[in-house]
Amino acid sequence: MADFLFSPGLWLILGGLFFAITDRRAWLLLIVVAPLLALLTVWLMPFDAVWSVSFLGHELQPVKSTATGRLFATVFSLMALAGGIFAWRIASRLELTAAYAYAGSAVCVTFAGDLLTLFVFWELMALGSTLVLWAASTEAARKASIRYLQLHLFGGMLLICGIAGHVITTGSVLFEPMQADTLAHWLILAGFLLNAGAPPFSAWVADAYPEGSPSGTVFLSAFTTKTAVFVLIMGFAGTWALIPIGVYMIFYGIIYALLENDMRRILAYSIVNQVGFMVVGVGIGTEMALNGAAAHAFAHIIYKGLLLMSAGAVLYRTGKRKCTDLGGLFQSMPWTTLLGTIGALAISAFPFTSGFTTKSMIAQAAADQHLMYVWFALAAASAGVFLHAGIKFPWFVFFQKDSGLRPPDPPANMLLAMWLFAALCIGLGVWAEPLYALLPFPVTYEAYTGAHLVAQFQLLLFAGLAFFVLLPMMKRTLTITLDFDYFYRKFFYMVGMEFSTQGERTMARFGQYVDRQWQRLLASAFRHHGPQGVLARSWPTGSMVIWVAVLLGLSLLLYYA
Repeated sequence: MADFLFSPGLWLILGGLFFAITDRRAWLLLIVVAPLLALLTVWLMPFDAVWSVSFLGHELQPVKSTATGRLFATVFSLMALAGGIFAWRIASRLELTAAYAYAGSAVCVTFAGDLLTLFVFWELMALGSTLVLWAASTEAARKASIRYLQLHLFGGMLLICGIAGHVITTGSVLFEPMQADTLAHWLILAGFLLNAGAPPFSAWVADAYPEGSPSGTVFLSAFTTKTAVFVLIMGFAGTWALIPIGVYMIFYGIIYALLENDMRRILAYSIVNQVGFMVVGVGIGTEMALNGAAAHAFAHIIYKGLLLMSAGAVLYRTGKRKCTDLGGLFQSMPWTTLLGTIGALAISAFPFTSGFTTKSMIAQAAADQHLMYVWFALAAASAGVFLHAGIKFPWFVFFQKDSGLRPPDPPANMLLAMWLFAALCIGLGVWAEPLYALLPFPVTYEAYTGAHLVAQFQLLLFAGLAFFVLLPMMKRTLTITLDFDYFYRKFFYMVGMEFSTQGERTMARFGQYVDRQWQRLLASAFRHHGPQGVLARSWPTGSMVIWVAVLLGLSLLLYYA
């Protein structure tokens, strides 16, 4: 326990505030300094240090250092650094301010030792991410941000109701491992899963994230779903209900990504797919599985950030995002093509990339627990990931037909951010020990065994063969994919229209009533004072008293309001 500890995320939040008040010439300094200060604070903080305070008779722990929290805070800070470098020349003041506040809130969640602190920064994340989306300044982004905020406020309502029930039941507000055996804990779990993109609300990821700016979507991809994975690891490890939920998310993401034509929606559905692997690992709950979920979250933030940077660079240079409008860009954007392909190989768990050394830990945990159906599902899903993200995205965006577009590679700051993440993708694939050393439990796992290499190469080879054999079926057309959100969006649209119609009718009736009362008042005044007009004659004393009382009452009402 310590007298006072400074949460590392506050550096990023403070940096976001400075974006709002400083000149653009100072932004590059803020982009670099704020994440580095956050990283420095993460690693200088004593391990297992806790800052406790008393609030309303309860012990709060606004800052609590854990191995898992340190891992997630490290990659969140790296994401803020690379995302800021990528966004430097193209992001608006609002976007950078909101993005750094968003990233800082995510880091603060990873150091929250009590549910109240967690909830405060959880909701700040929702607000920050909404503003990042809003900053794209398009009509589609504005509408998507409203839907996004509504859904996350609903998730926050579930979470705070669960926290209240937990405090009433246990008398403690500390964030500790829970069992999903009470209504309060199920509500907390539901609030966490909504942010993870779990069913039935998986569609919000693909609905919102692709509408961000070329740089805003990079920030959005990293924090919300991965903080959900963090709190699941810390609060609900070993909850078996998470296994089928995770498997659903895995195949949901694959199927919808294969059907999609929009390159950023492909990658958004892929986020749900990859988080599904992590949720399965949390559900298995062994040390190997939790290590795999945490390691995969770390690697996923990096390679998914790289993929969305390459997609953002294409959107920035061409203004197009549909696969049917793209192709042949390798001829004029060679660096973007190369770096995007590295990200695609990493997400596919290609040997010598970060996905190979992290994702396989979850499959190994399933095999160790003799969960063969889960193991087979994960193996099949790995092939599906290679189909939609490993091949489909780079093939249709950078290769396939020649679209005739000849845009140049993006500015140097964008390429620098992409090179940073590409180096990490390869570095963690070749030498994973530094990442393994950060994991919450001791690691006894060797990725580079002969059997694992042969099996992975076979899986990728046959998945690639299937893609090109079925290439005519893979080509997308200008269609709209319906998801579960159709039902609740349609429902709330009908409710809103009904309320709007009823409101218009009520206001019309109220207007008619006021008009009738006004006409009666005028008629009464004319009858009382004669035909020469209301102000033509002196008012009786009684009437003057009444009006003075009315005016005095209005004055008092306005004063106290």
